[in-house]
Amino acid sequence: MPGATRVEEIVVPAAHARAFEARAGEYILVEDVAGRQIGDFVAFNADQPDEWLSPSHTRVALMSMRLKPGDLLVSSRRRPMLEVVADTVGVHDFSVPACDPSRYELFFGITGHRNCQENLAEALAPHGVDPVQIRDPFNLFQNSPTSAAGALSLAEPVSKAGDRIVFRALVSLVGAVSACPQDFLPVNGFRITDLRIRVTGERPC
Repeated sequence: MPGATRVEEIVVPAAHARAFEARAGEYILVEDVAGRQIGDFVAFNADQPDEWLSPSHTRVALMSMRLKPGDLLVSSRRRPMLEVVADTVGVHDFSVPACDPSRYELFFGITGHRNCQENLAEALAPHGVDPVQIRDPFNLFQNSPTSAAGALSLAEPVSKAGDRIVFRALVSLVGAVSACPQDFLPVNGFRITDLRIRVTGERPC
């Protein structure tokens, strides 16, 4: 229909990843469908694929380890790529790397376990993203509190079924979300479930 707003909904199956595309000005909603499920989130500038969404640069830009509506997430070139426009949780992480094969082999003695690093590479391969370009993610819904002494812990998420975070794309993006498969620690409540991505031209309610 002429003039209709584009809406794309993508289910991210438990322990897997899915890619998405968003044009500048569109909104990206990531929903925790059942609750207590981490989503490893990465994004690249669609026009300059060697520029990626950077947690480390964002930490410095915000001078904060927390996200809130109005915050700008910046790229490896320190340019704004996403704006947080809504968040029903308020607890996310952007200090912990994606789980990878070595994580499961070294700490749990398991080979072949699904992991976010390979999930994201698999989802982004059709978009021409080289796996070495996939750096640390924004771990949506992850609860990684730090004590006064500086100790880091990996706790259960506080997100409930239907909780969401909404971004506005400030540049055209190719991104991906992995429904984290970590089931040996409480970070997903010991239950791996689906996530949902929605890309739309209208700001979600």
